[in-house]
Amino acid sequence: MDKKVMPVKQQIVVLYPGPGVGHVVPMVQLAKVFLRHGYDVTMVLAEPPVGSPDYRIVDVDRVAASNPAITFHVLHPVLVTDLAGSGKPPFLRTLQVLRRYNDELESFLRSIPRQRLHSLVTGMFSAYAVDVAAKLGVPVYTFFASAATTLAVVTQMPALLAGRTTGLKELGETPLEILGVPPFPASHLIRELLEHPEDELCKAMVDVWKRNTDTSGILVNTFESLESRAVQALRNPRCVPGRVLPPIYCVGPLVGGDGTSAADQDRAKRHVCIAWLDAQPERSVVFLCFGSRGTHSAEQLREIAVGLDRCGQRFLWAVRTPAGTDDLENLDALLPEGFLERTKDRGLVVRSWAPQVDVLHHPSTGAFVTHCGWNSTLEGVTAGVPMLCWPLYAEQMLNKVLITEVMGVGVEIEGYRAGFITAEALETKVGLVMESAEGTELRERVVGRKNEAKAAMLDGGSSQTSFVRFLSDVENLDEQLGK
Repeated sequence: MDKKVMPVKQQIVVLYPGPGVGHVVPMVQLAKVFLRHGYDVTMVLAEPPVGSPDYRIVDVDRVAASNPAITFHVLHPVLVTDLAGSGKPPFLRTLQVLRRYNDELESFLRSIPRQRLHSLVTGMFSAYAVDVAAKLGVPVYTFFASAATTLAVVTQMPALLAGRTTGLKELGETPLEILGVPPFPASHLIRELLEHPEDELCKAMVDVWKRNTDTSGILVNTFESLESRAVQALRNPRCVPGRVLPPIYCVGPLVGGDGTSAADQDRAKRHVCIAWLDAQPERSVVFLCFGSRGTHSAEQLREIAVGLDRCGQRFLWAVRTPAGTDDLENLDALLPEGFLERTKDRGLVVRSWAPQVDVLHHPSTGAFVTHCGWNSTLEGVTAGVPMLCWPLYAEQMLNKVLITEVMGVGVEIEGYRAGFITAEALETKVGLVMESAEGTELRERVVGRKNEAKAAMLDGGSSQTSFVRFLSDVENLDEQLGK
């Protein structure tokens, strides 16, 4: 059938996120945007190797059941026996395995009639698929699920590492000057990028991020006014000397729970913490949650409990299994003696999972102690809840800089750099956000950001306009490719 007379709804967009909740969740939200514009969407998933931090962390069946309008396809597993027991870092093995999935991805894409295949959208760490798209003549774009600021940093990493004979780790707290980003300590870089430039994982990370900008454009989960400095830098010819970066499309904030829809909304309504929040005064509860992979030692959990005990504030605390333990069935044994009994009238501790988006949007929630993952950051912004920053890994320390210095919607809790936060530090910052004039100012600023986010996603808003421009650019590229 000729393309010009084919209904748009018959065109298929293939989304190919990297493994892990933090990548699949926002990609599901992106899929919903495509669906609203009349496209069919297929999400292709590759299973990470055993031992990866993201191994089977996503329940594909549950996510698929909750999103029946999206077609899910799991690629046939590839051979990884030679990587098992290699002693290589788990994330390096994940990247190497994702590269090996290219043949399986190519076979799947070839099963779709070319005239129906609208585009391929890769994730941040599945960008090896760029090679497959080039081979098949398919428009390929990147979906960058983190901040535009992070994209600006990783895009400029090759220039920062060029000619170095030592790793960036030795710079310690020395501020880095990167276009589009406020000065921040070198120690706040993603850990792998601090290693020697010839370190295998460092090289692999730099390579995969370069591939993010080897596509025809980058969809970023942010909105223009939230990160205008970084977005402008990415559009500046000086960002990467001698190279023109592809177009940047700010299409966020794409948030909406843990990647599921009606089924999880029902689950959230049934969750005990929502009923508990209903009984609390407005903006009175501190919510503590550290993401899908955020865990603490038993000692740190006890210290958190002491801080919550002393601060006197109402709290809702989602506790994940600490390192070295199998479950949380006996919280009394894990937490300080009598803690649960003493705080039962003003606090609730839930095991592992809480419906974070619903909690943040609940009128009783007054502050959010967060690991500063980008999904959680956007959820805090869109809910209008000030944040207390406790970054743990990945780009979270950089996100902390954004939250506190650029957005002005949160404060850091001292101690995260040393890997341990005291009860006193937690108590002090909780009191500041919940009771002080500074806390009131934070709340006013985050409500302003919330309103900006809402405006960006409305018809005619900056993110909606950006997405429409992206669709137009794909159509023009298709004509150039002779589809």
